[in-house]
Amino acid sequence: MKIKTAEFVISNTDVSKCPKDQLPEYAFIGRSNVGKSSLINMLTGNRNLAKISGRPGKTQLINHFLINKEWFLVDLPGYGYAQISKGQRKTFREFIKEYFLKRQQLINSFVLVDSRHEPQKIDLEFMNFLGENGIPFAIIFTKTDKLGSTVIRNKIAKYKKTLLEFWEELPPYFITSSVDKTGKDEVLDYIEQINKSL
Repeated sequence: MKIKTAEFVISNTDVSKCPKDQLPEYAFIGRSNVGKSSLINMLTGNRNLAKISGRPGKTQLINHFLINKEWFLVDLPGYGYAQISKGQRKTFREFIKEYFLKRQQLINSFVLVDSRHEPQKIDLEFMNFLGENGIPFAIIFTKTDKLGSTVIRNKIAKYKKTLLEFWEELPPYFITSSVDKTGKDEVLDYIEQINKSL
């Protein structure tokens, strides 16, 4: 898939105010500072589409971007550490959960995981939440340019082993880098295949 147009449509915290179009949606979510904005900008070929910040927790809204006038890329707030109050965190949890449970246009979610770290409890819990609620998802390993190929293989093998403690079957996964564009074609082709099957 080639992305020809990527345009911001709306930001909000109310699922009922999300676009009424019946276009398929693909949600991107992960722990704060996982490299989500950089990945979205890399996938769309627009360095300024998603706001990048050195401060974790910058994304605080459900952001809809219309891609090729055919589907929505949805940028969701990061979970886990962020420099926000407990009250805000509770609000985030509620509207993120509501989005996943109520949004009928949601076709697939991409859970972003920092390839440099060991499997994190909060990531595994979130994947289990998706699985328990029958929400299809794939894993995107980010920041792989910071590791050698052998280290990446070992890290992913460990991640797979950990996942198989909870899952009978592994979800699809992608190895990516926003720096050298690793995984761009694979992720976009995956979305295109799903769109064609709808």
